[in-house]
Amino acid sequence: MLRLSSLRSAARTSTAGGAVARTGPVRKGLARACLARAGLVRTGLVRACFGRAGLVCAALGSAALPVAAETDAGAYLAARHAAAYSDYGQAIEFFARAMAEDPGNVNLLDTAIISHIAAGNIPGAVELSQRLMQTGARSEVASLVLLGEAAQEGRWQDALDGLDAGLSVSALFDDLMRGWALIGADEPGAAMDTFDAIATREGVEPFGLYHKALALAADGDFAAADDILSDEDRGGLRLTRRGVVAHAQILSQLDRNADALALIDEYFGGSPDDAIEAVIDRLAAGETLEFDIVRQPSDGVAEIYHTIANALSGSDAEQTYTILYSRMTAYLRPGHTEAILLTAALLESLERYDLAIEVLRRIPRDDPAFAAAELGRAEALRASGKVDAAVEVMRQLTELDPGNPMIEVTLGDTLRAEERFDEAAQAYDRAIASFDEPEEGQWIVYFARGIARERTERWGQAEADFRKALELRPGQPQVLNYLGYSYVEKGEQLDEALDMIEQAVAARPDSGHITDSLGWAFYRLGRYDEAVAPMERAVELMPIDPVVNDHLGDVYWAVGRTLEAEFQWRRALSFVDNTESGEVDADRIRRKLDVGLDAVLREEGGAPLSVANGG
Repeated sequence: MLRLSSLRSAARTSTAGGAVARTGPVRKGLARACLARAGLVRTGLVRACFGRAGLVCAALGSAALPVAAETDAGAYLAARHAAAYSDYGQAIEFFARAMAEDPGNVNLLDTAIISHIAAGNIPGAVELSQRLMQTGARSEVASLVLLGEAAQEGRWQDALDGLDAGLSVSALFDDLMRGWALIGADEPGAAMDTFDAIATREGVEPFGLYHKALALAADGDFAAADDILSDEDRGGLRLTRRGVVAHAQILSQLDRNADALALIDEYFGGSPDDAIEAVIDRLAAGETLEFDIVRQPSDGVAEIYHTIANALSGSDAEQTYTILYSRMTAYLRPGHTEAILLTAALLESLERYDLAIEVLRRIPRDDPAFAAAELGRAEALRASGKVDAAVEVMRQLTELDPGNPMIEVTLGDTLRAEERFDEAAQAYDRAIASFDEPEEGQWIVYFARGIARERTERWGQAEADFRKALELRPGQPQVLNYLGYSYVEKGEQLDEALDMIEQAVAARPDSGHITDSLGWAFYRLGRYDEAVAPMERAVELMPIDPVVNDHLGDVYWAVGRTLEAEFQWRRALSFVDNTESGEVDADRIRRKLDVGLDAVLREEGGAPLSVANGG
């Protein structure tokens, strides 16, 4: 199934640019795709274990501590402000200034470490964490960094000594970390005892068993690992997407590719992403998959961080704290694709587009996720105002992967949002040409192409696309609204048009755009009294929309409520800045206020409403 952009519901065809402005793509594509891609199979259980664990609460609490008197208060406040707006580079600079005056301030060190990790500067976070620990204070943030650094450098005894000396993130994190550190210190028996001990604790037993299974598989004991992962009586242990892949790799190592394919189908169904598709293809071809989820103890530690990052991304935790774990995952394992995608998704959602672009560049061309990463990079470029660069990235992708409909549709959406309708239609043409068989989910591509064609005055082709969209998704309210409204504007098939819009309103009664279409249809049909109620309802739903207020003014004028009409036109003018340029004609509204709607219509060569309405 294509993960395509959504389209807003209104149908505006009378003013240049209006249709696209009100039906343009609303995209956080990378964020949605990557969070889904890295999502938990058992979100609730993981959140219960980690969602309110020490790091989040401690970091939030420490940030609320008062600043010491000797600290540069201006730099401190500037740092706090920058961090609050996720401007990590500025936060690092101002924290450094503040700490120059007060180098031992635990609060400053703790919050500065967070900004360093979020910005991807792990060495800087390590240096500050070491300074913080030298003060004798305890910090979950510093522990998170120092334990990860010990694992990344293979200093397993240091990690064990640090845990014994009080380095701590949370009880479960600490115990899982101890298990992998024991493996790294060549004490596998003690490590298995540690994982087994976790598995005896109520509420967290799946984690001890899951990491034990990973450790067994890393040691080549695939049968024992499969026994654990397959035991539904012990809770089912495929906690994450990577857990499912890990089990599939274990089954493949046991020459059970058919079981691995069944497992993947169970969890990913008919809409796997490109990386899972690659796994399916290899299994179906009879290849034996390498077990590469954990190849060495530091990979096991990376899986701890990744599990928590996933858990936090599915909870109400602040995104910055989720980034801490995803950044540490990639630090421990630079090629961890899912951690990279998750980090970029979170940075994009925080509008740190420069950092998101930098992160996405780390995914190589031969990675199955490369196309998704490049689409994410294009979205980040577009969101940061670099539209031409975004289009160029997508055009290069179409050359690397010709016939990929997701790429072409994303390119089309971007071009359409920029009102480059002819180019957008060509991209949609290529996407539709690549469809093998009709599927319901394709309706939105035909709808988007119909909009692009309508905006380039190819109504016959646009109408056919809208009809095709309704054939694939009967009753789709956005399409019904757009097509019905277009018929009304053109004075064609008016009975069917009104029926379409009424169906759309019935399906989406709280959509101001669609309700406005119904009122405007009655108005254009000369049924002015019937237009009043839906148009008033549309203004209730969208009180600051200038187009809807302007429409209500016209309807009031048509039924003789001229003072109310002038009031609505003035309201519309006051809200002009809330909409895209070209969507409402401010000069026309001012002319209506000067001479009235009838005179304006006469000046435009039409019949005044007073005449059309019988005087």
